[in-house]
Amino acid sequence: MNTLSNIVYRLRIWSDSLGQDLIEYALMAGFVAVAAGAAFPPVADTISQIFSKITSVLSSANAS
Repeated sequence: MNTLSNIVYRLRIWSDSLGQDLIEYALMAGFVAVAAGAAFPPVADTISQIFSKITSVLSSANAS
């Protein structure tokens, strides 16, 4: 029975699209940031620092 409920749970995740817009906007912001870093090299260091801070925050949230 546990395996069946696990399969049902996974199918619900695949059909759930509530967070899809947020992920798409985050990806778009990431692409814009990478393009800005490529077009304006002085901005690349600042963008790198922002991504490093985001990574550290996500890592600490994952550990909690």
